[in-house]
Amino acid sequence: MRGMLGAMARNSAPDNPLAPVTVAVGQEDLLLDRAVQEVVAAARAADADTDVRDLTSDQLQPGTLAELTSPSLFAERKVVVVRGAQDLSADTVKDVKAYLGAPAEEITLVLLHAGGAKGKGLLDAARKAGAREVACPKMTKPADRLAFVRSEFRALGRSATPEACQALVDSIGSDLRELASAVTQLAADVEGTIDEAVVGRYYTGRAEASSFTVADRAVEGRAAEALEALRWSLSTGVAPVMITSALAQGVRAIGKLSSARGGRPADLARELGMPPWKIDRVRQQMRGWTPDGVSVALRAVAEADAGVKGGGDDAEYALEKAVVAIARAARARRG
Repeated sequence: MRGMLGAMARNSAPDNPLAPVTVAVGQEDLLLDRAVQEVVAAARAADADTDVRDLTSDQLQPGTLAELTSPSLFAERKVVVVRGAQDLSADTVKDVKAYLGAPAEEITLVLLHAGGAKGKGLLDAARKAGAREVACPKMTKPADRLAFVRSEFRALGRSATPEACQALVDSIGSDLRELASAVTQLAADVEGTIDEAVVGRYYTGRAEASSFTVADRAVEGRAAEALEALRWSLSTGVAPVMITSALAQGVRAIGKLSSARGGRPADLARELGMPPWKIDRVRQQMRGWTPDGVSVALRAVAEADAGVKGGGDDAEYALEKAVVAIARAARARRG
């Protein structure tokens, strides 16, 4: 076992996403997803047929890890992702700790851990075993989000003025996915240095984007954030009908993907008529959904649509009611 641990430590350099075990630590969803995507991309670059298993903590039961990591006749490369590792049961933690001592060939284990006191024993064991660690801290301070925007532009090889970076944070807010998407769009569309005037043209009063922010937060089950985004959108003049449209699209995407057969994002994108990036995003959003939840949410959207188009006296109340119903439906599987 000592030799295996030594090999694990040698293969766990920060620049080696194919280390036997990666631990992504923190609560920033975008960074956690990127940590997973980096490992999966590296694995598929080494073997295009890599099998990826993405599990929540309640799906990894005692004995499950042993089944997933048992030797295969075809010696296929595999990535096993465990989300919410801090919530694993005591018996499953024992399984994972045992595995850390003797990781399997051609298998990469990715543990996503919130980083707090809960489940700290597992995190400590992974670190002691030499696991590769990726920091994914929650960016709660405006200065952190500003630094993130700057780093995104740098990563794309683009130059943006400090005023442009600040304007982007001011326009979009705290959602890192929205910020990253905005940086990517600006880098693709704008030549030369990106300045404050460009950001203003793209993102000041962006009605469509703010409508989809409401929808994204609702289908993720984040009712308070969805309601906050809804009120901001309405206060800045976004038409209620745009918000009901975004809510409908968000719920329908959940329904489409939940009923589709499994497959790679590119295959599902062709089948469902969505871009691959949206397949990945909807997969993250649909974890708490049930078929009944989708039906309930679609009815809520229909009622809101009727209210917005004249069937009710208060469009804002109709939208708030729909947002709460969708967020509740999104958490049905989680109780």
